[in-house]
Amino acid sequence: MQLKPINQQVVAIVGASSGIGRETALQFARRGAKLLVSGRSESKLASLVNEIRSFGGEVTSLVIDDVAVFEQVKAIADRTVEVYGRLDTWVHVPATAVFATFDNQTPQEFKRVVDVTLMGQVYGAMAALPHLKREGRGALIHISSMEGVRSLPYQSSYSAAKHGIEGFLEAMRVELQHEKIPISVTSIKPAVIDTPFWDNSRTKLGVKPSGIPPYYEPSLVADAILYVAEHPTRDFFVGDAARALDFLQRLSPELVDSLLLLIGFPLQRSNVPKSEDAPNNLYEPVPEHDTIEGSLSEALEIPSITDWLDKNPVIKWGAIAGVAALAFLATQAFNNEG
Repeated sequence: MQLKPINQQVVAIVGASSGIGRETALQFARRGAKLLVSGRSESKLASLVNEIRSFGGEVTSLVIDDVAVFEQVKAIADRTVEVYGRLDTWVHVPATAVFATFDNQTPQEFKRVVDVTLMGQVYGAMAALPHLKREGRGALIHISSMEGVRSLPYQSSYSAAKHGIEGFLEAMRVELQHEKIPISVTSIKPAVIDTPFWDNSRTKLGVKPSGIPPYYEPSLVADAILYVAEHPTRDFFVGDAARALDFLQRLSPELVDSLLLLIGFPLQRSNVPKSEDAPNNLYEPVPEHDTIEGSLSEALEIPSITDWLDKNPVIKWGAIAGVAALAFLATQAFNNEG
């Protein structure tokens, strides 16, 4: 499967006004892609468009009210093709959350998180796929989470939505392969990323929620998105912690249960008081949070070795082969001594 170089791509980014989406839009623009950026806040999108155009990037914006409405998501794909004549890559970012125990969420809150975080992604794929099929190739890039692999306490609705993303992407991917249509379908699974997500989410914990460390910069996710936009990839875990959690979950879910009983509750509660009625993005955008990074940046952000290796497969497999060779030689030496 061959994807276009980024400087030849037309890219639609849903949820581009802040956080991962904003950083991704800036990186695509710097690499020469033509962009359609969308979000709920006109002022946030305007500042992004101005920033991109300041360094000569080509960008169009579209304000939509709600990714949980199919017609509005479809309008993003249609507008992209109307402006640029085609669509090559679709990047779908938006998510929302309610931090609370399962029995302390209302049915309406749970449904809203699923509608935005799962159904928005479903609608994005439905809207983009006809245009990608018409082009004969392209990429669907969906931002899932390590919580698509392992659910966390206080995040039952968000985790349920992320698990749902993995389900429909797996089915769609195989269907496209069966039809022999060369469209890359990628699930990006980040660890805890320092974005305004933690500031914007509704909380019933009495304090502002916090991610379980370590924390990673949004640019790491954007780097992964740009990589898979050129290199067809099934799954891309962002952050060593995401890969470690995936490994532990495969090894023993009960072990992860025990770890989360120890750290999953205290480490998701900050020391900053926040009421349930404080501004949050469950139904409306939070105007002041148009930044890329959030407030977790006060803590230590770390690089990710495994991300770098995944984007340099020759070195990665060379290292694996080297370790295997050393293990084989050590075994032979031990047998000879024996």
